[in-house]
Order: sequence, then structure tokens, then C-alpha cells
Amino acid sequence: MRIRSQKDFASGLMFILVGFGFSWVARGYSMGTAAKMGPGYFPFWLGVVLALLGVLVLIGSMSSKGEGDELARWDIKLLLWILGSVVLFGLLLKPLGMVLSVIVLVLVSSMASHEFTWRGAILNTIVLVVISMGAFVYGINLQMPVWPAFITG
Repeated sequence: MRIRSQKDFASGLMFILVGFGFSWVARGYSMGTAAKMGPGYFPFWLGVVLALLGVLVLIGSMSSKGEGDELARWDIKLLLWILGSVVLFGLLLKPLGMVLSVIVLVLVSSMASHEFTWRGAILNTIVLVVISMGAFVYGINLQMPVWPAFITG
């Protein structure tokens, strides 16, 4: 068998590895049953489904009917912009609060885009702050600083 789509092959392999990883870690938690799920039940089965999806994508990458493609070269600079913004978000979350940390996250990660515009970055920032506030603060009542300590007193 020959790999026709390197992108699909790499994606399938990644799905399999992440799925097995989730399932492996979830084994350490109490599983429970389908009627009374424990903390490990959902991540375990989600990992299994992700791994199975990965197998399907991997097999599809070897199909003669599929479109052939190759993996593009990794742009390390762009990768570092994105990973750096996520690390920066984690470091700034406690001192600056969620709102300012999300703003920094979006603006810094936007620098990785070849189509970067300030208007698009600011619009994305507003949308992401509203979604984050709605989901984490008001939706699931997650206890995290929303604003910096020097603003809230």
C-alpha cells in the first residue's frame, strides 16, 4: 500500500496517538457505568472514538481514489507565534485576569497569520472575550480572575 495523502496519514496518526493517550490517562480514574459515569468514563470513550476515527482517516490516506498531496514544510516562526501566545496566556491569566489575557492571546497569535489585519484581530478579540465570558464565567461559573487585581480592588 502506498500513502497517497500525506496530510491525511499524518492527521490519522495524530488522532490515533492522542486518542490512545486520552484513553491511557483516563484508565487511572474511576470508570463507573453508562448509567452512572465516573470521571474516567467520558475521556476514555472519547479517546477510543478519536483513535477509531484516526484509523479511518489513516486507511483513507492510502486509498487509490483519494487525492494525492504532500505535507508542507513547517514554518517554525509561525508555530512559535502560536505556541508562544498560548504560553503567554497561561502565564498572564492569574495576574491580568481572563479578559486581558484573551486579548493578548488573540493579538499575539494573530501575528502568525499571513492575512493579518488589525481590524480582523480586534473583531476576533471581541468575539472571543464575549464567548469566553459567556461560557466560563456565566455558563459554568468557573472561578478565575476576570479582571486584574489592581482594577477589582
